[in-house]
Amino acid sequence: MKKISTLLSLLAELNKVRITIAVTLTTLAGYTLAAKTIDSHIILPLIGIFITACGSAAFNQFQEKDKDILMQRTKNRPLPSGRIKPIWVLIIAFTEIILGTWIVYIGSNFEAAFLAFLAFVWYNIIYTPLKRVTAFAVIPGSVIGAIPPVVGWAAGGGSLTDPGLFIIAFFFFISQVPHFWLLMLKYGQEYVDAGFPSITTTLNTIQIKRVTFVWTIATAINAVLLVEAGLFQTLFFKMLVIIGALWLVFIFSRLLKKEEELKPFHYFMRLNYFVLIVILSMIIDPLL
Repeated sequence: MKKISTLLSLLAELNKVRITIAVTLTTLAGYTLAAKTIDSHIILPLIGIFITACGSAAFNQFQEKDKDILMQRTKNRPLPSGRIKPIWVLIIAFTEIILGTWIVYIGSNFEAAFLAFLAFVWYNIIYTPLKRVTAFAVIPGSVIGAIPPVVGWAAGGGSLTDPGLFIIAFFFFISQVPHFWLLMLKYGQEYVDAGFPSITTTLNTIQIKRVTFVWTIATAINAVLLVEAGLFQTLFFKMLVIIGALWLVFIFSRLLKKEEELKPFHYFMRLNYFVLIVILSMIIDPLL
């Protein structure tokens, strides 16, 4: 039993399960908005996107094993700590990516499966290598956040040309940029020491605070556009999203004060709270 528990813990860490669960939630949000219900048809697409995201996360750890060993926050991950061999990580990653994509396909349609595979390509083939080139890789990299809800939308029978879908996808894209930058700010020096380009060496603190504020305001505005586009039906969730957007603006407006100390994790968590509120609203509102 202890060996099984250790193995499961290793897989959870390798597959970054907390992140892949969040990916699965945004996929469910896209499905619910398109189908206006939660039924048995969502089971296979959710399982598939979860497994595909796990494979992508595992392959990312293989790609960055040389950098992970140089950073305090990542040196104890499965590969740099020596708890698993690289060949096994590759086997696990590609098995999960192929299996997950196939499950999305048999559970929904070709469009959803193609998009699920595209998420892997964008994250591992485009974004991950780009991180070694520029500190602004987070901007194209944030497209990754927009793909899972589109997978859910396609699985739910929604049209990929629906204007509402573009607003949904844009919200998840926009919200990922300050999310990534705040994370980089918290661990900026570690990234620099590991040889990654970092925004902390490109912009000064005041510039970083202002840029983060602008992207967060864009996130709040886009959330209001979700309401204006008619994607929420009940007054409660319309008001919840709008009030949440105003709260986010108020919290991040403190960054404009020169004397305000930049606490990346403080703002990182508050942005996450807001995005979670929007995701849960997307899931619950169509059911009422």
